[in-house]
Amino acid sequence: MQTLTIIQPDDFHLHLRDGDAMQSVVAYSARQMGRALIMPNLKPPISTVAQALAYKKRILAALPENSNFQPLMSLYLTDKTTVETVREAKAAGIVAFKLYPAGATTNSDSGVTDLFKLLPVLQEMAEQNMLFLTHGEVTDPEIDIFDREAVFIERVMKPILAKVPNLKVVFEHITTAQAAKLVCESGDNVAATVTPQHLMYNRNHLLVGGVRPHFYCLPILKRESHRQALVDAVTGSYAHKFFLGTDSAPHPKNAKENACGCAGVFSALTAIELYAQIFEENNALDKLEAFASKNGARFYGLPENSRTITLIKQSQKVPESVVFGDNEVVPMCAGQEILWSIQEA
Repeated sequence: MQTLTIIQPDDFHLHLRDGDAMQSVVAYSARQMGRALIMPNLKPPISTVAQALAYKKRILAALPENSNFQPLMSLYLTDKTTVETVREAKAAGIVAFKLYPAGATTNSDSGVTDLFKLLPVLQEMAEQNMLFLTHGEVTDPEIDIFDREAVFIERVMKPILAKVPNLKVVFEHITTAQAAKLVCESGDNVAATVTPQHLMYNRNHLLVGGVRPHFYCLPILKRESHRQALVDAVTGSYAHKFFLGTDSAPHPKNAKENACGCAGVFSALTAIELYAQIFEENNALDKLEAFASKNGARFYGLPENSRTITLIKQSQKVPESVVFGDNEVVPMCAGQEILWSIQEA
């Protein structure tokens, strides 16, 4: 049987929610990942150091006994974020600030309305060597939803990089050829995370034959040429600039399957197995370890994890749903056979 042992991976974009819902899902990530960058878009958002440290305590308390999983905390960037907030965050061990343009995605109502008014804050991030994580979409209603990322690059990302050239930026969950090109052509201070759904699926999976709500995420799935561009990016000459960030975002089944379903794909249940399948299908299994376990750690200035995990070429059937607080959540590839499994210790 084929096996693959790699340095334990990290997930540099993870939604855990809170309370009983978090208690239901955190073990899935802890089983695979050494660390995860925790997203701050709770209600209310995690926008202060005190909130972030309290949230971290709740995450640690929810972990299985003897877990070595380490949550890395970020703060939600708002119009009210100050230079002093950046300094306080740095001193407290917060690793990043996350940009949610107002109205862009789940719980983004408190997001930034004009990033250029926060230039002093971004300059302080650069001074403090703190990472700036971007949900890279504009939210203007006149912009087609499939074009929001490409327009963000021209209107926001390029001008910000020109004004704060030493800012360390992670372009999160990229979905387009334009975003991959920008990352490849930018300096070493710019990198990107890529999700399993954007490497595996295109917009046909969401829309052909009827709308499939469990494929709906933001940024939305794009056409096949963009999916292929992402595969080429994570396996090509500039692959060192791309790393694992699932954007795993659990929502109750009944909140996805209704007349106004929410955005998000829950991939944490089998994340590393899905990435292994994707890389193998593209004849790049030898590049999985760098993508999953090395590139992100290097960009974040962290040591590689000291542990390893072993994947085995043994199919498993993904459950139709799993418990999520007092509800259930439908995982990515629900009911399907996937090709890889984690070898249990």
